[in-house]
Amino acid sequence: MPRNDIVDFSFPAVGGHTCTLSGARGKYLAIYFFPKDNTPGCPPEAQQFRGLYAQFKKANCKVVGISRDSLKSHGNFKARFTLPFDLLSDAGETACHLFGVIKLKNLYGKQVRGPSTGLGTGIERSTFILDKNGILRREWRGLKADGHAQEALDFVATLN
Repeated sequence: MPRNDIVDFSFPAVGGHTCTLSGARGKYLAIYFFPKDNTPGCPPEAQQFRGLYAQFKKANCKVVGISRDSLKSHGNFKARFTLPFDLLSDAGETACHLFGVIKLKNLYGKQVRGPSTGLGTGIERSTFILDKNGILRREWRGLKADGHAQEALDFVATLN
């Protein structure tokens, strides 16, 4: 399952800084993709990662959330739920394609992408764990919002 073909990426984060994959080297990295700020499921998911954040840090694991939302939307979402980790804006869908999280939907027998706004954005809720060298060690796809933050933390603990 380990994959080392994940290329470096760079995305704007809330707060005016840039987050890169290579910048996380030497730490584990939990990347969770979510459909859209403030839609059902996304606040509870973010709050679960927030609740476990100190334990992720203790396990030497950086947490980032990624969606196609704007930095302004992410900034409001981050402030509203006092999230201590970075939210990255992937408006160009670079990371979405790199990790294969854009989900096609059936509409009248045709495969189409979900809209870029509103519910059903086409991003499949997914979480990925990369090791200290940037190698993908585990992935969860098609997740329910509840519970996978703990499962990701439990997996990171097995890597230490």
